[in-house]
Amino acid sequence: MDDHAYMAMALELAAKGAGRVSPNPMVGAVVVRDGQVVGQGYHQAVGGPHAEVHALDAAGDLAVGATLYVTLEPCNHTGRTPPCTGRIITSGIQRVVSAMADPNPDVQGGGHAFLQAHGIEVVCGVMEAEARRLNEIFIKFCQTKRPFVVLKMAATLDGRIATRSGDARWVTGEAAREQVHWLRQHMDAILVGVGTVKADDPKLTTRLADGPGADPIRLVLDTKASMPKRAQMLSQQSSAPTYVICGAEASDVDRRRLTAAGAKILEAPLKKGRIDLTLLMPLLGKMGITSILIEGGANVAASALAADIVDKIVFFYAPKLLGGDDGIPMCRGVGPFKMAEALPLRDVTVAMVGEDIMVQGYRKR
Repeated sequence: MDDHAYMAMALELAAKGAGRVSPNPMVGAVVVRDGQVVGQGYHQAVGGPHAEVHALDAAGDLAVGATLYVTLEPCNHTGRTPPCTGRIITSGIQRVVSAMADPNPDVQGGGHAFLQAHGIEVVCGVMEAEARRLNEIFIKFCQTKRPFVVLKMAATLDGRIATRSGDARWVTGEAAREQVHWLRQHMDAILVGVGTVKADDPKLTTRLADGPGADPIRLVLDTKASMPKRAQMLSQQSSAPTYVICGAEASDVDRRRLTAAGAKILEAPLKKGRIDLTLLMPLLGKMGITSILIEGGANVAASALAADIVDKIVFFYAPKLLGGDDGIPMCRGVGPFKMAEALPLRDVTVAMVGEDIMVQGYRKR
């Protein structure tokens, strides 16, 4: 096995921290001595030991003269835990191979240089693209203080998310719906419009095939605070709060009504009578929300794209046709005048999820 093979193991370990370590990055580590893995670990929870510490503890004395593979430059600052560089030096590690440098401008890295100054060989950049993709949420948030936004939609092959009556259960199959719950597990928050709440009364919880998952924070765009107080997301048992995002014009009566029902109120600026999504993002960033999954309807999807807040799209297409022009389209509102003004995507992938087609891509900026 070579550096790439051991780093692949570390990346697989890092992914186990998905949904559990935000706002920290997912990190995995593997200790190898004489061609044998003698220790491994990953960052399991915010405030807990980092991946390197878990791996070095598992290796014990076998870390002396060994190589440490880690998916992110070891920290050289004191946060919730002591710096990992000191632990690496005292362990006797001889060589450190990392996938990428620390992208956080607030800590300014320094881990690699500190290790080299203490006689440890450092190699950086092994499987860097894969490491960056794994921590795309962390990278954007720490550099911009704004959440990473994923737009999820489910539609028929002719681009309809519901019939003319508004019926949308179910557009896609069971496997695709399970994939959506997996997405929720990885995100800090879900955002929908109040129209979706009134039409579908969703729970917006995470329900995984092998048991309950971590519920994301629920965000409801509701300019006038008109959300029904009996909505399921206000009455269900969940550790995650529900925020009703309204404008200044929302009445005190409605605010108190929703607060009494269990909602939290967040006031945001308006633009043309709707919540200004561009200005909302830094507000959510200040709340520590690093990622958002948009599951709203056609109006919310169009508004998110128009505001250019979307970083990634995940679209599911079902092998179905409505065959008319009166179903609800994926986006509703005024679009570009010319095709040259369409929003381009990059790194697009296509995969089958059960009987449905999943298309993923990133906003090309």
